[in-house]
Amino acid sequence: MALSYNRLWHVLVDKKMSRTDLRRAAGLTTNALAKLGKDESVPLETLEKVCKALNCTFDEVVEIVPDKDESGRIID
Repeated sequence: MALSYNRLWHVLVDKKMSRTDLRRAAGLTTNALAKLGKDESVPLETLEKVCKALNCTFDEVVEIVPDKDESGRIID
């Protein structure tokens, strides 16, 4: 399973915020923001800060994406 923060970037567009705006509003480090940009795992506390700053829930900013094989089929 992989993580995707595409929903987060859509929320930022809807709120007319840049990644820098989010970093400042949520008190994130540049390292945490870089990890989000690479769809890497971040501590739950980081997601909590993001959600508080954007007044949203976890499912509005992160999605768990199932792994797929070379043919595109979902791997159990």
